[in-house]
Amino acid sequence: MEVIKRDQHVIDATDRVLGRLATEVAVLLRGKNKVGFENYKDIGDFVTIKNVEGLKYTGKKFNDKIYYHHTLYLGGLKKATMKEVYLKKGPQEIFRKAVMGMLTKNKLRARQIKRLKFANK
Repeated sequence: MEVIKRDQHVIDATDRVLGRLATEVAVLLRGKNKVGFENYKDIGDFVTIKNVEGLKYTGKKFNDKIYYHHTLYLGGLKKATMKEVYLKKGPQEIFRKAVMGMLTKNKLRARQIKRLKFANK
């Protein structure tokens, strides 16, 4: 059995662009920065994000970007803009959704996203 050494990364999000920071975090969570990376192994690190309120949203996406989800009932397509999600659930949820979209869509994603934490003020 191989022992996995997981590092701790603390990243300050002040004045960082949402997508660029999300890709950096996704790489750390997957473990792609490590020498022994393989797709099927969960060897990623822990990532803590500080000052997520200071993220920058470029372009018009804060008002125009729409998040969709379906309730699995007929006519159950729900949608919310990024601004609505920001006001209702906070900037942590927007950042978490951005990182989730960049992780692989398989069984590893649930374990990897649990290693993403947000520091309180």
